[in-house]
Amino acid sequence: MFTVQDIQKRYGVTVHTVLGWIRSGELKSLNVGRRMGAKKPRWRITQEALDSFELLRTASPSMPQTRRRKRAENSVIEFYK
Repeated sequence: MFTVQDIQKRYGVTVHTVLGWIRSGELKSLNVGRRMGAKKPRWRITQEALDSFELLRTASPSMPQTRRRKRAENSVIEFYK
């Protein structure tokens, strides 16, 4: 189990960024606080949740871009026939 501070140090981001990932649902976590309605939850992240988060954020190879063909020189477009 990892704490928010562990994740923060691992990725070099702020605590607020990690909490934003938890709030948005990108990073699954468990609240291990004593009371469910507490003002300050104590979040713990499992290794499985961290693996799925990393898989979600890995860069995928981009699609090759197709280039537009140049129009042949001296080509005339006839609008009216």
